Amino acid sequence: MASTDAEPTSSSPKEAEKPPIEPLRMPTVEEIRGQDIWNNCVVRSAVSGIMGGGLGLFMGMFLGALDNPLMQEEMSAKQQFIYTAKQMGRRSWGSAKTFAVMGLVFSAAECVVEKARAKHDITNTVAAGCVTGGAISAKGGPKAACMGCAGFATFSVLIEKFMDRHT
Repeated sequence: MASTDAEPTSSSPKEAEKPPIEPLRMPTVEEIRGQDIWNNCVVRSAVSGIMGGGLGLFMGMFLGALDNPLMQEEMSAKQQFIYTAKQMGRRSWGSAKTFAVMGLVFSAAECVVEKARAKHDITNTVAAGCVTGGAISAKGGPKAACMGCAGFATFSVLIEKFMDRHT
């Protein structure tokens, strides 16, 4: 005789693997303040600029270390070391400035567009990429700025699709 108050067994293995449902938790005051601070465009842009500068610093050090002097055969080991150290410093500083500006401008443009549109989608990324690419390549003239705009916007969209942030 089977008992009627026995629990039914799940017939599919997918139901057995589901995690238990947890109740919603309201954010604390500190979490709300942290979100308000991070949603400030100035803070977000400054942090992105600093992080971009750090990334550029390390990339410049790495790429500077790969530079070989033209007259490597005629230089002593000490001269090669000094040359490489100087190249690393030059590349690091230049890359740090470029990446800092790139991070700051992109983050500021994306934040401002997002606040103005009140939407978080791929259009913000396209606009921010265009502004960033145009601003970085503006010294080359209007044609270079247009090419920078199109190129950086395309690159930004590809990165967004790869990272799959806007779902």
